[in-house]
Amino acid sequence: MSQSSSAPSAGGSEIASRAAALAILEGVFSRAKSTDDQFEQAVAKLEPRDRAFVRLLVATTLRRLGQIDLVLGNFVERRPPDRVINVLRLGAAQLLFIATPPHAAVATSVALVKQGHERHAGLVNAVLRRVSEKGAGLVAAQDAASLNTPLWLWKSWIAAYGEPAARATAEAHLSEPLLDITVKDPAALEEWAKRLEAAVLPTGSLRRTAGGRIQELEGFADGAWWVQDAAAALPAKMLLHVLESPAGKTVLDLCAAPGGKTAQLAAAGCAVTAVDSSGERLNLLRANLKRLRLDAQIVEADAVTWRPKEQVDAVLLDAPCSATGTIRRHPDLPYLKRAEDIAGFVTLQTRLLNAAVEMVKPGGWIFYSVCSLQPEERRPVVEAVLATHPIITRVKIPKEAVAGESQFIDHKGELRTLPSQWPERAGLDGFYGALLQRSE
Repeated sequence: MSQSSSAPSAGGSEIASRAAALAILEGVFSRAKSTDDQFEQAVAKLEPRDRAFVRLLVATTLRRLGQIDLVLGNFVERRPPDRVINVLRLGAAQLLFIATPPHAAVATSVALVKQGHERHAGLVNAVLRRVSEKGAGLVAAQDAASLNTPLWLWKSWIAAYGEPAARATAEAHLSEPLLDITVKDPAALEEWAKRLEAAVLPTGSLRRTAGGRIQELEGFADGAWWVQDAAAALPAKMLLHVLESPAGKTVLDLCAAPGGKTAQLAAAGCAVTAVDSSGERLNLLRANLKRLRLDAQIVEADAVTWRPKEQVDAVLLDAPCSATGTIRRHPDLPYLKRAEDIAGFVTLQTRLLNAAVEMVKPGGWIFYSVCSLQPEERRPVVEAVLATHPIITRVKIPKEAVAGESQFIDHKGELRTLPSQWPERAGLDGFYGALLQRSE
């Protein structure tokens, strides 16, 4: 159950690393700020070893929050201030799931709570000592899958996929995902697998189990590859499959930043226009394309109202969504999103897909996708647009488009990946996708 890691270096950095983790955790819960948006600023003064510890500590606390809170509830009678609770959570995460030596977890937590809440130092000391003594036994009796999944998500997944798949998905969220890579030149796939010590997945992505900073891996600076989950790589691959001869085909990538799918399309020779409403995210897309030595026309605009000068051969719409299919990579998501957010996403997705219909030529293709597990954001959006536009039909995705991995194609011929799939390969993100064609 415990997850071993390199402990932070000795001295003041032990407190500094925990303080950075506490600041990030408070940002998630108090200000609804994502871990990614806070991380670089929070760890700016830390050494690489300590930065890695902060990332592990925050991610583990968020992944195991339900279990941690239930254990703490056995030893805390009255809820202390939020900061004290978060210090206790970080301490318990170290004791129960990271295998930090008990004296280090307790002592650093006490020192941390003294920074503003000194009168609660005794409480933190006493509670974490009890957690150290009795916590493992309590954890052993817990139902981790349901405890670490907010109830609205748990109920939604059971209704959509059944209890076994929902449970397997929630269990998959408890593990750190491996690093997936898309190689720019498919002909060099095997070569880069050897050079990066990675496995070749059936769908053509590479999966690397070894650690190391991404920017320091061979081929990154030279633009030979980019990081992209195996499931996230499927929508562009499916669109390229039906285009057959993609070189020179005009393709719009709507809501394109940070640009993984744009890169796939451009690397295949498509004439790509990448559209996104966020100038900041488009700057990241530009930087990624520059590193990869790939070209695309970049447009900062709202795709709901923007239109190309001429209709195009294909549109890829990976729409903004709740992103619950990426909880493995972003364990803060269940605490940043709410059930009531889904309706707003559905409205936007429907408007974007209606807009895409106007952008594509007769005979052209649209691929709609979301990295969401929420059923409302998936097929109902497509069917609402199909009902509005008789000129659009749904086309079953051929299993060849997913390299024969037929478990990724559902009975309607749509893309459906779940984090519980590929357990023998350590899973993948949750994605939905539908292939649509405009009639002549």
